[in-house]
Amino acid sequence: MTFTRDHLQRLAQGRILVVGDVMLDHFIWGHVRRISPEAPVPIVEVTREEFYPGGAANVARNISPFSPHTHLMGRVGRDMAADRLRALLIEDKVDPAPLLVHETLPTISKARVSARQQQIVRVDREKLLPLTDTELIEVEQRLRDLAPSLDAIILEDYGKGFMTEKLMRVVAKVAAEHKLIVTVDPSPRNPLPWAGVSLVKPNRLEAFAAAGLEDHLLPEAPLENKELLEVGRVLLAKWDVASILVTLGEQGMILFERDLPPHHIPTRAREVFDVSGAGDTAIALLTLALASGHSLLEAAEISNHASGIVVGKLGTATLTPDELLAAFESK
Repeated sequence: MTFTRDHLQRLAQGRILVVGDVMLDHFIWGHVRRISPEAPVPIVEVTREEFYPGGAANVARNISPFSPHTHLMGRVGRDMAADRLRALLIEDKVDPAPLLVHETLPTISKARVSARQQQIVRVDREKLLPLTDTELIEVEQRLRDLAPSLDAIILEDYGKGFMTEKLMRVVAKVAAEHKLIVTVDPSPRNPLPWAGVSLVKPNRLEAFAAAGLEDHLLPEAPLENKELLEVGRVLLAKWDVASILVTLGEQGMILFERDLPPHHIPTRAREVFDVSGAGDTAIALLTLALASGHSLLEAAEISNHASGIVVGKLGTATLTPDELLAAFESK
């Protein structure tokens, strides 16, 4: 497909709510010169540290450079991590108002300590509890308040407790009433029935796990890989959805649609430095493109180009509209 500034202007009209497990990512970089005298562990002399929105918040952060109508719903604690996350979201022009605040749970955070590009340790702060009935009522009210000003909802599940079957049903009900697109980035740790959503986007590992099949990593191309094609058939029936987009890493993406042949989209990545966050970019741009009136195939192409840019960057990266435009122009 061709992609011009007119397409970027269309993307800017998309109004998206991201719902899911929000986190704060903390990256610490430094040098190691010696081992601690207190224990056989390296001493990291910190040279730089940065904070980024993580989890579902990173999905919202991927949308906001393209559309000023980006909202985020999830659960945070009443702590400094939540304050920092809100500040980052506002800086990224993401609306944090729909976030729920829990009085005792901590905001989920992940601190990664690295030296010489090698991660030494990751420190997680999290306590996993499903939504209470009281929280679910609050979620439904906030959804109903926002729904008239939305085009699509992304359900971003990291298996941290926010995404439940009850929540999914509430989202599906409200979305159906307002004719909203609903896309899902699922977690294999939290198998849920996705009937009622528009599209589910697992990665290859998640897709095989959800289908209950083993991936023998056959050398065939995706459209000739019988195991992969069987995964698509099984998941369309199991999840009872119209479309499934499976991301395949260096092989790009494969789109399964009910009553249509599978469609393979080769990767646009030139170099791969870091795949972290690529799935967030994929679901973000796919949904934004659908919300702004692009066809499913066009949305998948846009998503594929966007992911190809992000894997060429280090860390929890995003992309700019100009980078996406340049990726299409350089084909």
